Amino acid sequence: MTAQILASELANLVQESKRKHTDLRNAAEKSLDELKGLRSTSETQLAAGGFSSTDEITGLSQLDLSQRPNFVTPFLIACGTKNAKFTGIAVVCLQKLVVSRALSRSRLREVLEALREATSAGQDVQLKILQALPSFLQNYAADIKGDLLVSSLIICTILQASKNGVVNNTAAATLQQLVVSVFDKVVVEDRVALEVPTIGEAPAEDGVVQLRAAALDAYRVFNDLCLLTESQKPQFLRSSGIPQTFGLELIESVLTNHAEIFLSHPEQANILRLRVMPFIISALSEKLSFAVTVRIVRILYTLLKRHLSILSSEGEMALGLLTHMLDQDTALWKRSLCMEVLRGIFAEAALVRRIFGMYDAQEGKRPILRDLVAAFVRISTEKPSVIGLGPQSTIPVAGQGISTGTDQAMLEASGVPGIISSSVGSSEPAAGVSVQWSTMRVPCIDQLDKSDPPSVPDSYIYSLTLACISGFSEGLAKFILPLTVPDRPRKRVAKSSEFDSKTSDSRPSTPDSRPTPERQPSYKKNPVPVNPLALEGHPLYEDVKICAGIVDECWPAILATCSTFLYSALDQEYYHGLVRSFQKFTHVAGLLRLTTPRDAFLTTLGKAAVPPNVLTASTTQVTTPTTPTPETSSMFSNARGLLSVDNLSLNERSRQSSAEVTALCLNTRNLLCLRALLNLGIALGPTLDSAWVIILGTLQQADLVLFSSTKSSRPSSSHQKPENQSGGDNSALLINFGTEIKAVETAASRLLESSVDFPNLSFLEVVTALCTLFGKEDEIKQPQSPNVSSPLLPDARRPPQAHQRVPSIINTTAVTQVQENLFALAKLGDVASINIHRLTVYGPDVSGWQVLTSELISASCSPSRPSSVRLRAAEILMRIILEAASATVSFSEDQRAAVQTVLLQALNNAIQPLRSTERKISVSTHATDIDIHKIILEGLKSILEHCGETFINGWDTAFEIIGSVFVAYDTTYDRPSSASKPFETLSPKLIRSSFGSLQLICSDFLSSLPSTCFLILVDTLYNFCTQDEDLNISLTTVTFFWVLSDFISGRTSSFSLSPDLIQGSSEEALVKMASGDDRTVSDAALWMLLLLRLTAVTTDGRLELRNSAIQTLLRIFDAYGDQLSPEAWSMCLQSVIFKLLSSIETQLEMANNVESEMSESDKVGWNETTVVVLSGITNLLANYLDVLTGHSTFEASWKTLLVHFKRLLGFKVLDINTAIFISLRKILSKGNVEGRGITNFNRSSIDLAWTLWSEGLPVVNINLMDKRVDNQNYLLAYVHTSQEIYRLVQDYLDVDRIHRMLNLLREATLQASAATYSADIDYLTPLQSLVLESLKMIRTDIDGAPAALITQVAELMALAFESTSTTTEKRPTYVALSKSVMMLSENLVLSHSTEEHIYTSSAVSSSLAALAKPIVLKYSFPIKMKTTPPWRQATTSALAILKAILPIIVNADLNDEITRSIWISIVSIAKGITAADCSITPETSNITEDQEFDITSFLTLRSLITPALGSQIIPDKTRRLYTESLFYKSLIHSPPPEELPRLNQELLATLYQPRKGQTIEPTPSPRTKISYVCFDELISLVSLHDSSPLRIKLAQAAAPYLILRAGITLRAYIADQPLRGWMPQPLSQRKELLYILKALVELNCEPEAIPDTPGVDSEGKKHLHRLYPLLAKAVRAASRDQEVLEWVGKALDEVGMEFGL
Repeated sequence: MTAQILASELANLVQESKRKHTDLRNAAEKSLDELKGLRSTSETQLAAGGFSSTDEITGLSQLDLSQRPNFVTPFLIACGTKNAKFTGIAVVCLQKLVVSRALSRSRLREVLEALREATSAGQDVQLKILQALPSFLQNYAADIKGDLLVSSLIICTILQASKNGVVNNTAAATLQQLVVSVFDKVVVEDRVALEVPTIGEAPAEDGVVQLRAAALDAYRVFNDLCLLTESQKPQFLRSSGIPQTFGLELIESVLTNHAEIFLSHPEQANILRLRVMPFIISALSEKLSFAVTVRIVRILYTLLKRHLSILSSEGEMALGLLTHMLDQDTALWKRSLCMEVLRGIFAEAALVRRIFGMYDAQEGKRPILRDLVAAFVRISTEKPSVIGLGPQSTIPVAGQGISTGTDQAMLEASGVPGIISSSVGSSEPAAGVSVQWSTMRVPCIDQLDKSDPPSVPDSYIYSLTLACISGFSEGLAKFILPLTVPDRPRKRVAKSSEFDSKTSDSRPSTPDSRPTPERQPSYKKNPVPVNPLALEGHPLYEDVKICAGIVDECWPAILATCSTFLYSALDQEYYHGLVRSFQKFTHVAGLLRLTTPRDAFLTTLGKAAVPPNVLTASTTQVTTPTTPTPETSSMFSNARGLLSVDNLSLNERSRQSSAEVTALCLNTRNLLCLRALLNLGIALGPTLDSAWVIILGTLQQADLVLFSSTKSSRPSSSHQKPENQSGGDNSALLINFGTEIKAVETAASRLLESSVDFPNLSFLEVVTALCTLFGKEDEIKQPQSPNVSSPLLPDARRPPQAHQRVPSIINTTAVTQVQENLFALAKLGDVASINIHRLTVYGPDVSGWQVLTSELISASCSPSRPSSVRLRAAEILMRIILEAASATVSFSEDQRAAVQTVLLQALNNAIQPLRSTERKISVSTHATDIDIHKIILEGLKSILEHCGETFINGWDTAFEIIGSVFVAYDTTYDRPSSASKPFETLSPKLIRSSFGSLQLICSDFLSSLPSTCFLILVDTLYNFCTQDEDLNISLTTVTFFWVLSDFISGRTSSFSLSPDLIQGSSEEALVKMASGDDRTVSDAALWMLLLLRLTAVTTDGRLELRNSAIQTLLRIFDAYGDQLSPEAWSMCLQSVIFKLLSSIETQLEMANNVESEMSESDKVGWNETTVVVLSGITNLLANYLDVLTGHSTFEASWKTLLVHFKRLLGFKVLDINTAIFISLRKILSKGNVEGRGITNFNRSSIDLAWTLWSEGLPVVNINLMDKRVDNQNYLLAYVHTSQEIYRLVQDYLDVDRIHRMLNLLREATLQASAATYSADIDYLTPLQSLVLESLKMIRTDIDGAPAALITQVAELMALAFESTSTTTEKRPTYVALSKSVMMLSENLVLSHSTEEHIYTSSAVSSSLAALAKPIVLKYSFPIKMKTTPPWRQATTSALAILKAILPIIVNADLNDEITRSIWISIVSIAKGITAADCSITPETSNITEDQEFDITSFLTLRSLITPALGSQIIPDKTRRLYTESLFYKSLIHSPPPEELPRLNQELLATLYQPRKGQTIEPTPSPRTKISYVCFDELISLVSLHDSSPLRIKLAQAAAPYLILRAGITLRAYIADQPLRGWMPQPLSQRKELLYILKALVELNCEPEAIPDTPGVDSEGKKHLHRLYPLLAKAVRAASRDQEVLEWVGKALDEVGMEFGL
């Protein structure tokens, strides 16, 4: 492609130069011919000639062209013609040839000269020239040197002078590229220096040095650049000059790109010393333009950064000049440039070390680095208003003209919303350092395109100062920290190296959960950080010494600067960076063991965390002298963390809810400083020594401030905000307060957790520091008031402190001191918990156990301390002891025994001073002593709970602590005359706490007790059982008698009771026997002592305790029942059981004596005791009945027992009676059990029981005023007993006993109190169920038994439907019972329906009469229910019974009276079935369903009683009652009362009398359907059947009512219809009328049913004759109703046919 271009361009030259430029044309033609000759060469030859596919010229051999020097001649001639067209073509071709390296080296000078001549051409040509020059130096590097190099550079300088901006800039860039290329050749030359000869020399600091070609060119070019920049004449370049700014840029470019050349070439370094540095120093001293100054500063920065080692003295001067330029009178932009240089210097840690090593560390040298850092101090303090300096760090305030919208968004993105909203429109300048207005988008040193200085914010220089400090600290930390990490696994090293990023992270974080302290021993090989100054053999040791010197020399200035900014207005980013820098510098000082700077920085950071003004304001706000409780006293007091969550949320709510937040409180920045301080403590922990007081003291002060803030919900009016701070600032400083609190909490927890890795000496420093914080008030108090101490308290001397905590600037109040003490105690507890393994493995003196426990015991027992402090100390002591006890579980027995001794000794030391008789205490102190005593007792309980099973030593000490709640009477305290025990208790609270430990021992650790402790245990049990403070404890202790008894019997297989032992020795002898070595004897004696102690308790005046002791005593007997022989049991009955009953009877007689002074509650108590005794005796006798009946004395014992029962029944006490019958039933239920073949009770024994039960239901004295008396259980027990007695007597049962049982069962049912029967409507009560069950159980195969049962059941059935009494006494409803016995009655009658006795005894009559009552009542029954109503069940049962008995009644020869009574009941049932008062229908009833049920039932009944009801035996009155009921129930519309028959009046007397008509539409009956059924029954009764006497009787009884029924309807129609006119008759009436007319027309009545009408002879239509007058009148009334008229006419036709018409 390039060959084509060259050929084309040459052809153009030939064409254009035909007329004027013959030489040019000839040269072009020759070159064209040469080119064509080359193009005919084959590709293989071209490749062999050196052609490469990467060359720009394609298809052209560069080797051939470079060997043809005349080929470029036309291009050189064209450039010399000054013709723009020719020049353009030539430059393009030359550029192509240069790039392709196709120029002949002999023509290079001419080519450069031609290009120089072409510089006057147009822009395109000039750009092509500039494009070709870099390729010249690259492709002909070996040839372009000396003059040729000068020519190249001159071409660039000529073009740079162009006024065309594009050409000018391109030329500058090209020149810069060429200059750099010159130095690139030096780098290449230096690599092969031995192969290149020297060709010249140059001056150096030590003389003259020989130079090679490239080095000589570089020297000349750089020297001339410096001369040109200084506006001097160059020696090599022959240039007229270049702009000074451009020269400076060229110098900077060389220094930047080839800094190594100046370090390795003395001639170049000499130029820097002689030319560059003097020029820079002088230039900076002058007032040059911004453009020049910024470039000079850039060169200076590069020299200081890369060439300081060869510019020692010059660098000293330059750095000093920089320090001087930072003075306040220097222009702000120039100061900013200097600070930007310093920012870069301090960002290079190695450079800082080099500066310090070259100057500050050398004697006689100026302390450059210290001066630089000192300048920061001057800068930070020169304008306090600009940085917003105040008593506390605040949020920067924006000034006028600052875009608050963007700033607001930026700050909100940083988590500080709303901080400048109040400053909009303010005319004040910005106050503080913020990324909004304190930074520049482009630093001044990078603004090379500006000729005038930019606008620099006033606070920019302060942001640069902060950046310098940050870089300074960062560099030190990155160098020192890795050297301090001991050799350990990579993972641990990585974790340590990440300290900076994790612990110094200023962003608030929300930990997922509170970290759990690590309680295991440390497995770190080297937990203490290595001191780098001790690594003398390390290759970086000298640098470490330099770092130590830097810290030692510069820390005052760094501290002063940081202290200023810590109290300035910085935004979040700057403040966090400042704290991070502060933390890293302190970390380095601590790792280097530089205690003075470390402590100074820690103290300053502590003051920043808790500013003195905040501490003063917070403590003075606490004006209420109340003592906080341990639970809420401190937000730092929880055992595992820094803050209490509850208090935190409360604090945060109070801050957010108040309208004005006081400035004098901790904010997130204070907490950030506090977190940094804590992180330093974590990192430097083992090396802090006395500095622990600073960190922990600050933490204590922060706790106090936060505690105080929760005590005052609103700020004091005297606290005014600073003038430069708005309310919004404070709110912003409290954003994310809760999150920061949690982060501080995590750091504080980690701080204490880190102590687990400390050596013992370092750990003791921590403990001593906490003790110092806790005992601070002791140093303030005067020595003339010594504390009350006890010789039992160990002497704990605190070692002297090398560094005392900075005293508070305020007078601490009592509340303040309490809060500080609570904090110190909490942290003591935390540290102990974390290091519990250390405390248990090492000795008390070495591990710190002695110091810890002594401090806590002294605090808890000192009467002079506040109660909250004492209580907290006791709680922490108990927690530590418990954790230590738990930690010993994995120890060997010997180790564990030793530790247990120490732990229990600590408990003993803590409790003994509280019991000292010499202790002088007040009322309030005594209350606190009790609370502390309780804490210790609870601690013992916790120890037993967690590790009691591993206890080896100390059980006697444990019992001593448990018994410490009892104080024996002595001469000091006069024993009360009424005291029945030789001791008194200290407090009820202590009793409960102490009992917990005793309870654990008795429940879980009896097997662990040594034998010597069992006697102590029995006495301790008796003490707790008889104490009067807590009845529940006494009751529980009684159960432990049983537990101990069971344990004693269970640990030996040969345990037995000998008669000698039972008949017994004295108590002293039993104690001696129990202490013996013979296990069998000692256990038996111990068991007897236990029974004696328990027997003594049974006489206690407290009911519950007395009953419990009795139960336990009987239970013990029960436990040994299997081991006792029948003789032994007989003896126990006589000597224990019956005696116990006799004593109970005696007490009851005393209680029931009229003259008795016993209170009602005591009487009730003895009743309850009797119940307990009866229950226990019953269980014993029932469980061991077989053993008891095996002895010959059982019958006598049985009789004695029943005599006791009878006596107890005589007291007429409900509960006692209940217990007696329960006992009797339970004992009887165990005897004569079928299938066992054992007869426990003979007939005489059974008769004795029958006699006791059948003498009648025992009367009980019931308080009539007690409306809630419940005798259900009593009656249940009585009826239950009847079942057991029936089981035993059923084989020889007679009817008399059945009658007696039935009467007693009925009486039991009737005597039940109403309160028990609140739910006996739908369901049976337990008593009713049991009675019903008993009734079903009775045999019916005995003569007279069925009748008796049926009669009794009928009586029970009628109970629900008897009218209630007029008294106010409530009674049961018996509804459910009535329904249940209906079915029972049905079954009984059906089963025995063929037995005449049930009829002759009136049993059936009674049953039917009882069933008729609910049927007749139906809806009138007042009780509502959810289940089947009684009348339905009664109807069903009655029909079933009638179906079975009616055939028998009709055919049997029964007494007439019995038959009549049965038929009366039947008629009543029929009447009840058809009747229903629908006006009072219950909501649960469905009239339609009930009507259908009644219709079905009635039809069934009718089929049963018809025609039997017409019997001659049955009175006519009974039949009339039946037909009358049918008449009344057949009425669909109620007629007026005057139309119904009256007493003593003929039934049809008013049949033909007219009545007044009415137009009101009457309401039909709700049971219309059954009315029609009743009417049909009347028709059926009157109808002709078989004309039997039975039918005639029924027809005669029904005929008058049928005529009256039809007449009422016809009379109503005759009277009402004419009044209606054209209105139709109501549908229901019309339907009724038509139905009756049809029935009358179709009826053929019984001839003898109706008497003949005078003068009329009729057979089957006599009823129409009686109704004829009415029918005749109905014809006139029915003139408008054809259907009615038709049926009336049919009726008249029937009459007419009778008349023969």
